[in-house]
Amino acid sequence: MVPHELDGAIGSTGFHVLRANDHVDPRWLFNAVQSRDFIETMEDFVQGALYPAVRPKDIRGYELHVPPLDEQRRVLDDIEKQFSRLDEAVVNLKRVKANLKRYKASVLKDAVEGRLVPTEAELARREGRRFETGEQLLQRILVTRKSEWAGRGKYEEPPAVETGGLAHLPNGWVWASAEQLSTFITKGTTPAAEKLLDGIGDVQFLKVYNLTFDGTLNQTYKPAFVSRATHEGELLRSQVLAGDVLINIVGPPLGQVSVVPPTMAEANMNQAVARFRPIKPLSTKFVAHALMTESIIAWAIRKAKTTAGQTNLTLDLCRRLPIPLPPLAEQARIVAEVDRRLSIILGVQAEVDANLKRAQALRQSTLSKAFSVDQ
Repeated sequence: MVPHELDGAIGSTGFHVLRANDHVDPRWLFNAVQSRDFIETMEDFVQGALYPAVRPKDIRGYELHVPPLDEQRRVLDDIEKQFSRLDEAVVNLKRVKANLKRYKASVLKDAVEGRLVPTEAELARREGRRFETGEQLLQRILVTRKSEWAGRGKYEEPPAVETGGLAHLPNGWVWASAEQLSTFITKGTTPAAEKLLDGIGDVQFLKVYNLTFDGTLNQTYKPAFVSRATHEGELLRSQVLAGDVLINIVGPPLGQVSVVPPTMAEANMNQAVARFRPIKPLSTKFVAHALMTESIIAWAIRKAKTTAGQTNLTLDLCRRLPIPLPPLAEQARIVAEVDRRLSIILGVQAEVDANLKRAQALRQSTLSKAFSVDQ
């Protein structure tokens, strides 16, 4: 609705102007076109594939319930009172969501900087025992990495991490590059359109929209598939196995990270997703939590190429991503605590989202009562 203080304006061809006559309060029109009855009716009149639109004559032909002006104003005053309370509730719910997002970021930051649980160095000192440090674990992982490289060509030592600008780590921790901690890091490939199958097929084909910001994989959203022959042929390089860590490398936003669950034995992925396969005994979930951390995502964004508002992470950058490496026992404690807190966050988020939907439903219910064509 154009505010009174605006003397006039010009709208594009994508607008249709409704101007109330002397017998209709402008607010009545404003609220009427937001009602479910109006929206659902107009949806039936949408025409055009490239630029879907509703014709002005179909809008003008909509039958609008219009009571006397005094009654309009009485109803509108009541609607505005109810909407004012709803708006306040929605603002509070959105504030809770923002606080949850900040809390999650804080949890992950503390997790990868050694402040979430007692460090292994602290416990070992208190208990008078020795422990395997992150540096020693890294050397063990590198030995395993080299021993498992057979059949992949000449082995080259992965580059060490660039520590400049990274946070100071606790005693017993060490920074490592993602390539030091993983087998070959790669990205996916998208086959020809006719080789992609919607809804059913031999092997699921994962896209960025299947990744999440909480470490889980959303397998049920718009599932796509490829044949076994495509999976084992032209897409051999981008195969995905249970336990792999997947991240999106095209944004914004970056930071979508998912661990492939044990229930998914294999899959494939498109070119906007990169695959990390942590070397045992490294905790896959710890790697995922590290890749979800804002400071590590920010490190990647600073070095990434951004064109026309799109940020792309190269495979070289993925391989150089810095990962903090604590002792193995400490990783397990960190993962357990992060999972516990993220579970609480997800539970509260679900409740907040449900209440936001209830608020929208209540708004529509209020409008329907006032503007239903059956009135």
